[in-house]
Amino acid sequence: MPLDPQVRFLLDQLEQLGGPHLWEMTPEQARVAFEQLRQLGPAHPEAKDAEDITIPRTDTSLPARIYRPEGAAPLPVMVFFHGGGWVIGDIETHDPLCRALAAASGSMIVSVDYRLAPEHKFPAAVDDSFAALSWVAANASALGADPERLGVGGDSAGGNLAAVVSLLARDRGGPPIAYQLLIYPATDMSTKFPSVEENADGYFLTYADMTWFSNHYIRDASDKLDPLASPLLAPDHSRLPPAVIVTAEFDPLRDEGEAYAEALRRAGVQVTLRRYDGMIHGFLSMASVISRGQAAIDQVGADVRDLIGSRAARVG
Repeated sequence: MPLDPQVRFLLDQLEQLGGPHLWEMTPEQARVAFEQLRQLGPAHPEAKDAEDITIPRTDTSLPARIYRPEGAAPLPVMVFFHGGGWVIGDIETHDPLCRALAAASGSMIVSVDYRLAPEHKFPAAVDDSFAALSWVAANASALGADPERLGVGGDSAGGNLAAVVSLLARDRGGPPIAYQLLIYPATDMSTKFPSVEENADGYFLTYADMTWFSNHYIRDASDKLDPLASPLLAPDHSRLPPAVIVTAEFDPLRDEGEAYAEALRRAGVQVTLRRYDGMIHGFLSMASVISRGQAAIDQVGADVRDLIGSRAARVG
């Protein structure tokens, strides 16, 4: 279908603003520019409670923010990893989306501020993300969360990290994960898919941006073949958590997200794949100006509720 009219209007407005492209900026400049896009985020009723915490690690600590929706404890909980190509973004840029997801899914959201590249290259973000997941699982009761209903989620690079920690949790014997929510995830850094060429320019995320991100994130070309950077390349996708995967028609990452859904299905994993035609990369975080962004949030929230309910029924 054609590009959604609201998306077309937004892209035209952004083009009229002028200024350098993301790939022409330094990481510091790009982080400032990305923060300004927060105003496009979904307007949604506040989470009942939002609390900034610190997740301790042996050699450092990770800032995080907990969003608690209405509901009695223990709540289901989702550990969320923000997008931004592993280079930009933080818990502030994704605050509106996390509030909306908490309300839509009925889950506590723990949004994690993992270390960014190029200051901290691959696999620092992976290490931080798995450490955060393990900490939430170990401290679920103290947080008012139910460890039997622990999920992971993320958008773009965060969707990559959610997929990767699901692989790690399986291979390391836990923590057990009830589901994974992968929103337009990066799953293969080879950029070999047709959607990369089809949507290389003019649809918010560009091929030049993707190259800029990967060059900052990875240490050398061999990292692209590591399943912890490209989870589609994992030799085994069996015994992974049920997945909800969101893709957008005019997104360079569309095909690799859908390829990951197919790889999971072939391995016997339950998958709900939702492609949003007429949409671009990042549209859930633009829900104040793209109405289908809010509709998608509500839909994936319902999908998560269904998976949580299925998990509770099996445990019960």
